[in-house]
Amino acid sequence: MLAVIAGQGSLPKAVVNSLSEIPLICSLKGNQPDGLQPEFLFRLENLGSLIKTLKNRGITKVCFCGAVTRPEINLEIIDRDTVPFLPNLQRALEPGDNAALSAIISIFEKNDILVKGAHEIAPQLLPPVGNLTQAKPCKERLNEIALARTVLAEMSKRDEGQACVLRYNKILAQEDKRGTDAMLKDLSATTSWPLFEEKKSDPFSSTLDGIYGALDAAAGWLSGSDSPNVMTRGAEGVLFKAPKLGQDRRADLPTIGPNTVVNVKKAKLKGIILDSNGVIVLSLEEVIDLCNESDIFLQVRAIH
Repeated sequence: MLAVIAGQGSLPKAVVNSLSEIPLICSLKGNQPDGLQPEFLFRLENLGSLIKTLKNRGITKVCFCGAVTRPEINLEIIDRDTVPFLPNLQRALEPGDNAALSAIISIFEKNDILVKGAHEIAPQLLPPVGNLTQAKPCKERLNEIALARTVLAEMSKRDEGQACVLRYNKILAQEDKRGTDAMLKDLSATTSWPLFEEKKSDPFSSTLDGIYGALDAAAGWLSGSDSPNVMTRGAEGVLFKAPKLGQDRRADLPTIGPNTVVNVKKAKLKGIILDSNGVIVLSLEEVIDLCNESDIFLQVRAIH
């Protein structure tokens, strides 16, 4: 029997709706999902009691899905069943998402509860490989995949973020703990150039940046979408999204949905490239329709 440990957002509901049998739904207090009513709300201080309850209910598998805000642990309210897990819980509160997830997963598996990824119990949430939209990326955009690999690898070392935005082999934005949508909104909010905020002393690099900025502005002006002097900082950029290197894909698999496409459009990006078998897409048909309406390409291919 399966239990879903549901976090915030709409991914848990999409996972539950894809299953033939309704699972037991649990949620960490303060992190309830959209559109689902958890049967159990728990605190990390009572994680041992939750596991005991799950085993008593015949649960043999759990799936973690949805975003979770890492809470502080109050040592004064830890119950007796959770005391043996204190070393793991302390590791779960250390910096870095991968370490935290691994620590929590190990607690369940040491108690003979198998942890399954959302993509394993709902494989239809993974998009097919290939170009899924009418628009297609040009050769220059595909050439940026090499840089995207490097950027995402460096982000993985910091154990933070699963997405970046590139344009003309320049880094426009990198995802932080706030998530992809916040990164895209930051791009949308910056409406004037110079487009690159890095401080450079090399005159040659500065000249190239000026050329790229001028090309961006001219492209927007010729298309009628922007004046040559005022443009969205993300214009012509591409969103790349993939799991972290070495990430345990049973939790925190990157996800996009219709809201992502809306924010990509507002940032005036040209397209989205997702790592194959590594990114969940919610409401895939709607995502494709929104991309087609806005002439945005969506391609699923190997990034890592």
